[in-house]
Amino acid sequence: MSKVLIETKDLKKYFKTPKGQLHAVDGINLAINQGETLGVVGESGCGKSTLGKTMLRLYDVTDGEILYAGQDIAQLKKKELKEVRRHIQMIFQDPYSSLNSRMNVEDLIAAPMIVNKMCSSKEEMHRKVRELMDTVGLAKRFAYAYPHELDGGRRQRIGVARALAVKPEFIVCDEPVSALDVSIQAQILNLLMDIQEERNLTYMFITHDLSVVKHISNQIMVMYMGKCVEKTSSDELFANPIHPYTKALLRAIPKPEIRRTSVKRELIRGEISSPINPKPGCRFAARCPLASERCRNEMQLREVHPGHFVACDFAETGE
Repeated sequence: MSKVLIETKDLKKYFKTPKGQLHAVDGINLAINQGETLGVVGESGCGKSTLGKTMLRLYDVTDGEILYAGQDIAQLKKKELKEVRRHIQMIFQDPYSSLNSRMNVEDLIAAPMIVNKMCSSKEEMHRKVRELMDTVGLAKRFAYAYPHELDGGRRQRIGVARALAVKPEFIVCDEPVSALDVSIQAQILNLLMDIQEERNLTYMFITHDLSVVKHISNQIMVMYMGKCVEKTSSDELFANPIHPYTKALLRAIPKPEIRRTSVKRELIRGEISSPINPKPGCRFAARCPLASERCRNEMQLREVHPGHFVACDFAETGE
């Protein structure tokens, strides 16, 4: 039976604004087993990237716990975090802006190992860099190339190699293929899955593309305005979506059809409520045709089927 590697308990991240507190991440509870992938999906601005960065302590926590291997890292000081950060890494969305344009490929990959003093000599560093380049499919002839000389796929392979350099256990993949061509996306996804199998890595895979998340994830969590609205296994979510927002996301997936047929699209109408000092209740209620008075006043995530959690008043029937 797999053990839980990282989990959050009522995790919150708020940002101060002139108009009040922006609730970017608001009471998230999740657990990811060793060697598995949690997909986090939702439209832009729902808080999924902020969640990943907060879990890695790139943002300070407003409230709640982050348990990594049983240790609460939410309140650790900078010095205490340094050792933990060797085990938790991130692959960023933009493979160009996340790389120092003045460093060549070898220096970029070697930097995390130098910071963490993982090599006793330059020869050892060169050997490890070449091994990592081989692992991520970067030809050795690119060792002294600069990011602007490479295409997006190769730049993202550098990002993967940098994340692997310190031998982590947990990696947050923040939309790592969204800026790439479709053919390159498949290559990077397959690379991530192969590395996960070889090294027993644990991923949080953040994306807005549901077809991508189905391919790579064991569990999927759907976020809307800082809240988790549905969470279950990948197969269950696609076979039995319950929350109206989840259903709307699934209906938006393009389906290739050889014959031209009319597809009925149900638009999500209504105004998006403000994430600044939000009112209690379901934050999707203002756009949901099924919303009741209870939805607008109180809504909690609950288990409606074994392992299937939904924050919806209509979850029992799935209507």
